[in-house]
Amino acid sequence: MSGYRKTLTHFLIEEQRRRQGEGVLTLLLADVMTACKTISDLVDHGELAGALGTHGTENVQGEVQKKLDVQSNELFKFCNTIGGHLAGMASEEEDDIVTVPAEYSGRYLLLFDPLDGSSNIDVNVSVGSIFSILRCPEGIEQPTAEDFLQPGTEQVCAGYTVYGPSTMLVLTTGDGVNGFTMDRNVGEFFLTHENLTIPEETKEFAINMSNMRHWEPPVRRYIEECLEGSAGPRERDFNMRWVASMVADVHRIISRGGVFMYPMDDRIREKGGKLRLMYEANPMSFIIEQAGGMSSTGRERIMELQPSELHQRVPVILGSKKEVERIVRYHEEEDA
Repeated sequence: MSGYRKTLTHFLIEEQRRRQGEGVLTLLLADVMTACKTISDLVDHGELAGALGTHGTENVQGEVQKKLDVQSNELFKFCNTIGGHLAGMASEEEDDIVTVPAEYSGRYLLLFDPLDGSSNIDVNVSVGSIFSILRCPEGIEQPTAEDFLQPGTEQVCAGYTVYGPSTMLVLTTGDGVNGFTMDRNVGEFFLTHENLTIPEETKEFAINMSNMRHWEPPVRRYIEECLEGSAGPRERDFNMRWVASMVADVHRIISRGGVFMYPMDDRIREKGGKLRLMYEANPMSFIIEQAGGMSSTGRERIMELQPSELHQRVPVILGSKKEVERIVRYHEEEDA
């Protein structure tokens, strides 16, 4: 029974004591989780809550927004504004940063993708929320967008919540990765998966195969070798998985290994890539690396990239370490 398990709150308090912290991050995460719990309830009820369908607007990326995109974004802002822990927020759904009234201002910066994989909402496939927490630079009372442009190595905490058959939070504060499952009857997250680690090798990969003709040669080489299976140079059969929800695909990799790729291709080169560095690539890379995996653009470690803009896009290759190392090596060989 979940009542005999450690709650997320108890887990964070223990971490706080161990690190001799003041508890501000614990309180901030409590606000983040309030938003996630509420979003989980909306996802659970779907059409019963009138939450499905499009909203009739576009976000800053030019993407059509679903009703739940807009609702989730508003919930994240509402739940995290007045707690007194944040100096500012940035959302994938908004052009500029979200300011926090001076009387509520705190020491952290929160970045979030309020509802990842929203194209899957109307077909009842798992979606999720992704968040990243940074420290606000010293001496800054009212942050600007520039203050958010910190490399992923500066993250204090990162996590995602997956809304699937059960709602689950996966979290790192820089000392490993732990998973928490929400008990809907109690309304609390309980520690269910301690010290999650990713197998170094895998027999699974996640990629949108319809883009294959646009990929760079190193990625095409890797995938073709996987498809050749036991008769090819890898001498083992691979399975392809693709949910088109980053949270769902990464959660599977965290659970049983694999590689997730949204690589550079000819159509998105001018944009820099497909996925957003600050809202998706950095937090997921932090989690993956803390679980023993690896994350790269194919040429650079994602967490070492210096962001140049709030909505910067990058190619993403992450997952089981030896597989990502192989793909990086293929890029090095191609570039040489």
